[in-house]
Amino acid sequence: MNPDHVSEVFRDNFSRHDELGASLSVWQDGREVLGLAAGFRDRQQTVPWTADTPVLFWSATKGLAAACVLHALQEHGIGLERRVAEFWPDFGTAGKSGITLGELLSHRAALPALTTEVSVLDHDAVVRALAHEEPHWMQGDGHGYHPRTFGFLLDEVLRQITGRVLQEYWRERFAQPLGLDVWIGVPPEMVEKVAAVFPTKNALPEEDLFYKAFLQAGSFTARAFGSPRGLHSVAAMNAAEARTSSFPAFGGVGTAQSLAKFYAMLACGGALDGQRFFTAATLAQMTTTLAQGFDRVLLIDTAFSAGFMRDPTRPDGTKERKIFGPSPLAFGHPGAGGSHAFADPEHRLSFAYVMNQMEPGILPHAKSLRLVEAIYA
Repeated sequence: MNPDHVSEVFRDNFSRHDELGASLSVWQDGREVLGLAAGFRDRQQTVPWTADTPVLFWSATKGLAAACVLHALQEHGIGLERRVAEFWPDFGTAGKSGITLGELLSHRAALPALTTEVSVLDHDAVVRALAHEEPHWMQGDGHGYHPRTFGFLLDEVLRQITGRVLQEYWRERFAQPLGLDVWIGVPPEMVEKVAAVFPTKNALPEEDLFYKAFLQAGSFTARAFGSPRGLHSVAAMNAAEARTSSFPAFGGVGTAQSLAKFYAMLACGGALDGQRFFTAATLAQMTTTLAQGFDRVLLIDTAFSAGFMRDPTRPDGTKERKIFGPSPLAFGHPGAGGSHAFADPEHRLSFAYVMNQMEPGILPHAKSLRLVEAIYA
């Protein structure tokens, strides 16, 4: 990696891609080898952005939630082939008795949308609705991204197995031992320290198949991104109530440095700072693709391991996309608007990029992908 080249690409995000405030962190062999921060926390450009600025990173939270569940399964000796209903009996109704933990973690549970309208702020109501929901496709018949329900599903599984809510499990098992400034629901005293996020200035490309469905009221894609209801706007996610609530699918807040440090632990065999968190067998669950092909919600090819996104591959083994760099072992999770984080065990490298000016898209675009390309150049 050429740090000067990466720094130049980072600066270009502000001059060419309308970035406002952003941080980049790259770790290798368990230490940070590059950390960059620039810009402002506010539209008026009066409050500087620093490396210590925490910000919402949307669906990049899903990787943290998955790590919590995988850690609990590891601690209790539970395999991915076990049925969800063994641990969460109410889940076994409405044709869901055969769904496994592995299917739940890899977006194959067929529960991305709810037919019952419930508030995203009411965990118990969402869980009851999920327990009564019928799968939206036959078990074993493909996969579809679960934008919001994924977090509630994982949180409830963790509660049933450990008696701990995911927000607490994350803090106790990962954030505190590693000294991470990353929260899934910030404490009240942290609310004002979190940078606001700002909606994209660009119109959504309606000719794109995903965006066309996303903007079409009543489409399966729109229903998935709208279930459960509430907190659908960027402004709503800046509210104190949203920042302090635990949303394991889309509510994580933190710094790029801490997010990259978490993935550095995964890139270094599941151990960091003299502490071991994962076995080789659990890490293999993160790097092994369980679902690949046409995504019923995102309407493109996607790939998932046990809770993490992967780059889909062609029949010859080459990558269709390189969101996570060139390594076939890399895994992680992006967030809406441009945030991105992943681990590359092959090169013992991790990457995180967070920012406050969103751009259109669920998957990373130029802002973060140019940086990924630069660190491997």
